[in-house]
Amino acid sequence: MKKEKEMSFINHLEELRWHIIRSLGAILIFSIIAFLSKHIVFGIILLGPSKADFWTYRFLCDIGQKINVYTFCITELPFIIQSRQMAGQFMMHLSSSFVIGVICTFPYAFWEFWRFISPGLYANEKKAARGATFYVSLLFFIGILFGYFILTPISINFLANYQIDPSILNEFDIISYVSTITMLVLASGLLFQLPMVIYFLTKAGVVNKQMLKQYRRHAIVIILIFGATLTPPDPFSQIVMAIPLVGLYEISIFISGKVKPKS
Repeated sequence: MKKEKEMSFINHLEELRWHIIRSLGAILIFSIIAFLSKHIVFGIILLGPSKADFWTYRFLCDIGQKINVYTFCITELPFIIQSRQMAGQFMMHLSSSFVIGVICTFPYAFWEFWRFISPGLYANEKKAARGATFYVSLLFFIGILFGYFILTPISINFLANYQIDPSILNEFDIISYVSTITMLVLASGLLFQLPMVIYFLTKAGVVNKQMLKQYRRHAIVIILIFGATLTPPDPFSQIVMAIPLVGLYEISIFISGKVKPKS
């Protein structure tokens, strides 16, 4: 039996409203901090992958020198970033600050969401979901790091060097550049939640290990299509995203086999 005090529908809406308000308040605070730290947010974080001395490029160069493959060293990225709209830089400053705020407050926002739904769970369900906030946040930030340090620089290098004719110069608009980075990074963070999604679906009895193995090919195709909708429309970025997704699906199969479904 549930021991929590029953609440009316209106009370539930009121409770949800405050959880949302607190989450939005946290996002607003971190967004303001990011807005005031534009030299860090833009100069170091967002513009980092556009510079040849970015950590990923230097790491690849070090590996290339050790194996005598000097093509790994990137000396320049043949493109420039421009602002072609009157309010382009200002709007990108606002939107990028909001994205930084969302990323930084993701664990807290999920915790607020979990606080809202957890009172409606039975004791055994709460026990099974213990540590959900930690694991969801961990996977999210692993995905963010993968998107920023691996997927983003590789994609930018590919797109910057791709030319259909030498006479065409790559001059990217600031809106396009920032949107591409935020899309890649956020998509990685969300797609890395796959093991947690499979865990809860298995716990609910919706899927099981045998089903996941049987429909592995179908599921991977669906996941890749979903990932393609969240990444830029170039096949190189989608291939780079596909590699960890396939690995995450295999991990999800393993997790599903260890989870005891709800009776």
